[in-house]
Amino acid sequence: MNIEKGTVSVTGPRGELRRQLNPEMGIRLENDRLIVSRPSDGKAHRSLHGLTRSLLANMVEGVTKGFDKSLEMVGVGYRAEKAGDKLVLRIGYSQPVEVSPLPGVSLNVEGGNRIKVSGIDKEVVGEMAAEIRAIRPPDAYKGKGIRYAGEQVRIKAGKAGKAIGKRE
Repeated sequence: MNIEKGTVSVTGPRGELRRQLNPEMGIRLENDRLIVSRPSDGKAHRSLHGLTRSLLANMVEGVTKGFDKSLEMVGVGYRAEKAGDKLVLRIGYSQPVEVSPLPGVSLNVEGGNRIKVSGIDKEVVGEMAAEIRAIRPPDAYKGKGIRYAGEQVRIKAGKAGKAIGKRE
């Protein structure tokens, strides 16, 4: 752990993260604990205090445990496969979609229809998962598409005339 004028670098078994934080926040290391202090009790300093604390906690957790997000593909014929470090998605378009991972992120395929995004930077892992999901977000009528694992997709009812039948 290294703290210099608003720049904090954290090193752990999984790698190193470096981040520029607001210089108004006081950050010090005491007994293997990071202590964040704010100069005043104003609203801006209170919100910066919470943000700085969260960012530092995520950095420490990232270099020790790492972060991962799981995505699932729902739909007939939807599947994913790895080609080198790239991800090839077959999700109902005329051509397969290739996804290159962001720096510091690894993509894995589990069982053909599950994608696991993992890395040490929580922000980058979330961004990569959001980019993959945005390629084919879940459909509101059938539920097909790419969704986060455990995400509840609300299905709309559709046309009312379809349930009743044709009128003569």
